[in-house]
Amino acid sequence: MIARYITSALFAGALTGLVAGLLQLWFVQPVLLHAELYESGALTHFGAAPVSAHPELPGFDPVRDGLSLIFTMLTYTGYALMMVAVMSIAEERGAQIDGRSGLVWGIAGFVAFHLAPGFSLAPEVPGVAAADVTARQIWWFATAGAAVAALWLIGFGRNWTAYGVAVILLAAPHVIGAPEPDVLTGPVPTEIGALFAARAFGVGLAAWVVLGCLAGYFWQSEGAAERHAA
Repeated sequence: MIARYITSALFAGALTGLVAGLLQLWFVQPVLLHAELYESGALTHFGAAPVSAHPELPGFDPVRDGLSLIFTMLTYTGYALMMVAVMSIAEERGAQIDGRSGLVWGIAGFVAFHLAPGFSLAPEVPGVAAADVTARQIWWFATAGAAVAALWLIGFGRNWTAYGVAVILLAAPHVIGAPEPDVLTGPVPTEIGALFAARAFGVGLAAWVVLGCLAGYFWQSEGAAERHAA
């Protein structure tokens, strides 16, 4: 069982991290680099001269981009370890775990770790006003944890009480509200911030769907291999 768990999580997490990292390098990183030009003062929003929507950005950096790719692979491997652990518990409760059902698991992961926190604390580009980092981290972890518990109750709850608690868990962090800065200011155009948030959500959804499908597939295939060996 331990070998099945570790193998499934490592393969699913590493492959997903590679896909997610490449998507981020192609779609998200250019937006970040563009925002950094405003943060550093190299570009000025509403300056005297018109500013191109497609400025010249730094090119491929083997060290920076390689480290970013490795970090993303490690991050999604961590997510995979959590997902496969929960999948194993669900399988013991009678759930069918495979690549197809993993699609639903992936969407649930996206909701818990991206959509639920991002509903009130959207992804931010460098240079924009933000609340205290510690307060945001506490709120993010609490919101993600509440969303995970809520989705579990929705998926495996057996009565309306469980569903009601799930709704409360999903809504409570947003009713309380995410930490906000005292003053809204920053040199980065709102168009860049909106594009960054949209692409971050898009890449996140794609990555979690891939992760769910791969985790379900490897969990099923490794289980079949164990039964065959026995």
